[in-house]
Amino acid sequence: MYMNKMNQIIGIIALLTIAGCAHDTTPKTDWFGEYGTLETGTPVQMQYGSPDMQPGTPSDNLLGAPVHRMAVMLPLTGDAAPTGRAIRTSIEAAVLQNAPQNLSVAFYDTAENLSATINEVITTNPAVVVGPVFASDARALRDAKPDSLPVLSFTSDAQSLGNGVMTLALMPTNSTEAIVKEMSSDGVQGFIIIAPDTQSGHLMAGTAVASAEMYNLPLAGIFFYTENDTNSIKDTAIAASMNNARTAANNRARAVLSDILTQERLTALEKSSLNIQLERLSKTETLGKLPYNAILFLGNGDDTESMASFLRYYGVGAREASFYGTALWEGSDIINDFTMSGAKYAVLPDASQSFSNLYERISGTQPGRLAGFGYDAANMAMGMIYSPKSDAAYLLDPSGYAGVEGLYRLEPTGENERALQIVQLAGDGTTQIVHPAAENFLTPIYNLEQRKIKPADAMELETPGINPDDYINIPARLRDKYESDTYGTHITHVSPTAPQLVETITILPEDDRDSVIISPDFQPITLESVNRTYIDSVEIEE
Repeated sequence: MYMNKMNQIIGIIALLTIAGCAHDTTPKTDWFGEYGTLETGTPVQMQYGSPDMQPGTPSDNLLGAPVHRMAVMLPLTGDAAPTGRAIRTSIEAAVLQNAPQNLSVAFYDTAENLSATINEVITTNPAVVVGPVFASDARALRDAKPDSLPVLSFTSDAQSLGNGVMTLALMPTNSTEAIVKEMSSDGVQGFIIIAPDTQSGHLMAGTAVASAEMYNLPLAGIFFYTENDTNSIKDTAIAASMNNARTAANNRARAVLSDILTQERLTALEKSSLNIQLERLSKTETLGKLPYNAILFLGNGDDTESMASFLRYYGVGAREASFYGTALWEGSDIINDFTMSGAKYAVLPDASQSFSNLYERISGTQPGRLAGFGYDAANMAMGMIYSPKSDAAYLLDPSGYAGVEGLYRLEPTGENERALQIVQLAGDGTTQIVHPAAENFLTPIYNLEQRKIKPADAMELETPGINPDDYINIPARLRDKYESDTYGTHITHVSPTAPQLVETITILPEDDRDSVIISPDFQPITLESVNRTYIDSVEIEE
């Protein structure tokens, strides 16, 4: 029955050949920007059966009524074909549920001769284009199409949008601002950013920097690593944990205690105190406080698990810093990692059960995020076609839309805002919703303008350094004799507990004071193994 009705809807499409109109190919930053400033109200419902999804006039279903054309551009062959087929299934489901008889839907494969495919799409004079998926395809379509033709794509690359090309994909900047806002509400006193050394990673880091400034959150450093590279991840963890400086400080503190015990005349009470301190320090490799108490991971779940494991090995665990992440964690094994229990990240709400059930009945599988985006895009396209509003007024309604994966709205720049929920890992394969996603835009969800975000560069740690003398208690008469240096990779100000330091110091001297004191009680921490598996990310990368 499904196939018969679907064939009735989309199987009778006849492609009309008409001449394309000449137009200016310069992308417009704000496509009908005046509609983005209208009053905000109740979101439009994109679910099946909603009054918002009914045809605009009764004549839309009459035989002989004008045909409205929807062109769908997806990768239907090649390596990305599974992605294209998943989105196609959701679009067919939406059409089956909501389309009137005079809607014509045609699917085009973007994997073969893209230029010719775009020309073919344009010559059919569609009312709307759904797709494409990849940034390069969206840019090519944007530069070739008429200005007035709206496009509902699935790329998360803001540079590929504009001139009527919009996207329903989750913008990475949304997830980043949402989690930084949560960090601020958690009372984080300082944090560092650890991000992949990619164009997207630098952009997300830039968003985190701008968000930190907006929410008055002190930033202590920014570190970049090579994705899926264990050595790079390890080196980044060493730098971010201040391992060299903290290890040197620990060695120096133990050397001081040992030297005093073996070379100085001490009272019984002094000997007891120094032995207790030496025993305590011998059970760890590092010493000193970090200049932050939170870490924002902007990579995927696999890289984050590996990075967190190395950080714990180098002395930065849950007691030293809280862990935060983005929607890139979704779908990864990080949810099962008990050592990550308590970590928070921003993510889309679960897809509505009715859509999930429908998609599973059709395909035999549960839908991914892009399938949900495709379903909403098709319903939005049909709502636009049969709405009494102009195309731009409908699509750019600042009240937004209630889709199968929560609230969202499109912007004249082509970007979007999606309401995200904050969840916390339980460490047993489950998550707990800490803050549910917003249900309307009456109160602004985001404050940053995504197109104004600048990619961030690496930033050395802002730290007063570590002076071992601040962490051990030795007899006052011996302090001058056993005075220690301050250790740190980038000391930017004087430690309040070390007033004798009057200038910037960058040290790691190697002298006899830094010899390692071996204690029979000291055992190195075993590095946990990291289970690295493939991640189904919400963002399609080219």
